[in-house]
Amino acid sequence: MEKNDPQELESKFNSKTKAIILNTPHNPLGKVYNKEELQVIADLCIKYDTLCISDEVYEWLVYSGNKHLKIATLPGMWERTITIGSAGKTFSVTGWKLGWSIGPTHLIKHLQTVQQNTIYTCATPLQEALAQAFWIDIKRMDDPECYFNSLPKELEVKRDRMVHLLESVGLKPIVPDGGYFIITDVSSLDADLSDMKNNEPYDYKFVKWMTKHKKLSAIPVSAFCNSETKSQFEKFVRFCFIKKDSTLDAAEEIIKAWSVQKS
Repeated sequence: MEKNDPQELESKFNSKTKAIILNTPHNPLGKVYNKEELQVIADLCIKYDTLCISDEVYEWLVYSGNKHLKIATLPGMWERTITIGSAGKTFSVTGWKLGWSIGPTHLIKHLQTVQQNTIYTCATPLQEALAQAFWIDIKRMDDPECYFNSLPKELEVKRDRMVHLLESVGLKPIVPDGGYFIITDVSSLDADLSDMKNNEPYDYKFVKWMTKHKKLSAIPVSAFCNSETKSQFEKFVRFCFIKKDSTLDAAEEIIKAWSVQKS
């Protein structure tokens, strides 16, 4: 994927910039930032005395040719970085609503105050289960069957299958480096959106129409955008491929039949 323009990125920083949010692997693009890109961001954070909130919830889902690197490990970044992780994304238990933040004491103590006065506590048995899951598999990191090694390999096959499927019907998906989502421009697919609300972006109308008429669901990418950039992404939707093979089989039948009808 394309790299950030360092000059454009620095233009967003100034003396009033208190913090930035970094997301790698990125959702929805699936971009994994390499060391060179992270160093540019780190240098700017240090130059402008800016905190970095690093969302790394997909850190274990990185595919061949890419490597996840924590920006907090770069020189001068530990003391200004909060790294966020997720049990739901790591172990596919999103209903547990457990996560963690890693950082220096002078930053984490403020998160503890917020945690105590908002969420207050999380279910102890779930926290124990999460700790045990990590404890068991972290010790097996050299084993190909270790969960943290086997999961990305399993998902890479599903990713490649989804890419091939979308390309086979004339779409041009953005191949993700990590995560379990894939986005693609769907403007070339036949869809009669005349009965949809006119005041909604194209992708919102498209996914509602697709869910109703094709029984296939996706997320409108413009949902991730602010008002200034929505129009640039409203022809894109996000598909999820961390699904059973039977679900992907059904999706393939729908998309291929859709393509045949169009032709």
